[in-house]
Amino acid sequence: MIKIFNRFKQPKKTKNNPFDALGLSDDILRALTEKGYQTPTAIQEKAIPEILSGHDVLAAAQTGTGKTAGFTLPMLQKLSLSEVGDKQRDIRALILTPTRELAAQILESIVTYGEHVDLSSMAVFGGVNINPQKQRLRRGIDILVATPGRLLDLVQQRSLDLKTIEFLVLDEADRMLDMGFIHDIKKIVSLLPKKRQTLLFSATFSPEIRSLAQRFLVSPKEISVTPKNAAANTVHQTVYSIERKQKSAALLHLITTKNPYQVLVFHRTKHGANKLTKFLVKHGINASAIHGNKTQSARMKALSEFKSGNLQVLVATDIASRGLDISELPQVVNFELPDVPEDYVHRIGRTGRAGAQGEAISLVSSEESKQLRDIERLIKKKFRKESLTGFDFLPQENKERKPFRSYRKRPSNNRSNRQGNKRQSPSTHRQSRAN
Repeated sequence: MIKIFNRFKQPKKTKNNPFDALGLSDDILRALTEKGYQTPTAIQEKAIPEILSGHDVLAAAQTGTGKTAGFTLPMLQKLSLSEVGDKQRDIRALILTPTRELAAQILESIVTYGEHVDLSSMAVFGGVNINPQKQRLRRGIDILVATPGRLLDLVQQRSLDLKTIEFLVLDEADRMLDMGFIHDIKKIVSLLPKKRQTLLFSATFSPEIRSLAQRFLVSPKEISVTPKNAAANTVHQTVYSIERKQKSAALLHLITTKNPYQVLVFHRTKHGANKLTKFLVKHGINASAIHGNKTQSARMKALSEFKSGNLQVLVATDIASRGLDISELPQVVNFELPDVPEDYVHRIGRTGRAGAQGEAISLVSSEESKQLRDIERLIKKKFRKESLTGFDFLPQENKERKPFRSYRKRPSNNRSNRQGNKRQSPSTHRQSRAN
């Protein structure tokens, strides 16, 4: 049966919802109300009306500001109110994103916000079998979330056609440039109709982002809700002076004394992340690693356990520094400072989201003095290095620590009781594509 929507019908209005002032329909407002969303964020207030009006948008927003809903809500509404002329649905909206994890999270948001509209959606990314994705695409899809590499694989295998795209969203555009996707993006955009609505979201308005916007957007409305490269003022930042060989023991000391119910730890290398995870597990900490060498199933499993609260420590490389939306994450630890100072902002942006309080701890060795100065210049903040109270700096091989097997539960009435921590050995996985 072919469903026809009147392209010119006006959305119904629901009263007593702050989102109503943005021009959203009853179907969208109903989903927001059911999920408990009551007040739009700054980026949503500014972006949604412009997108509903049909403008291209260039938006800079810090992570945790609600930007995914900022482009998802109006896109769902516009697509649901326009006609579908073919039973075999063509792809009408394409969202490009740099990582598998972010693609999965965007799809989750689309499903949540679009619960009461007749639109289909899916995500495609590397690291998993391409055949089920090809089979799903044959049945037709309205909204496609994709990483650039897998999207081009599907195009080259003639499993999808991009000539019917009405919306293009480039999410985390600055990260895609950092990861070397610029040529893939240019190739993808060349396959799209020239007449389309394009939305570009980035953490900053760098010269490279402005150049990209000039190339792909037409008279865009520019939106910015945060100062350039600013860290959220809801995040308390602490720097501890710790020599490199003592960092693992220092992190263990922090976890066992502060006892956070969850902590996201950033490491610069995949090998280092694995090694640190093994050290924590050996000492009774329920920990797992996530990085580009992990299989997609292993990465999704670790992320799912962490988001649900069943995993206390997630050790990640910078592949996870953007796009991870983890509710009520209390603490982020920089085991090593990033080489790129902007990545520091994105790392600590995993906590203190949407107005909540968070804590960011950095373990800084003498070899990292330059990285620290670069970060201080970027965020215009001078750090005072502190000593780690109660940490005696003995060689970690001489330390005898009792296994730490329990941690506090997330302070939420809706959380189910967690299982006790179990000693786990991280499994070895085959290398897979990063996207």
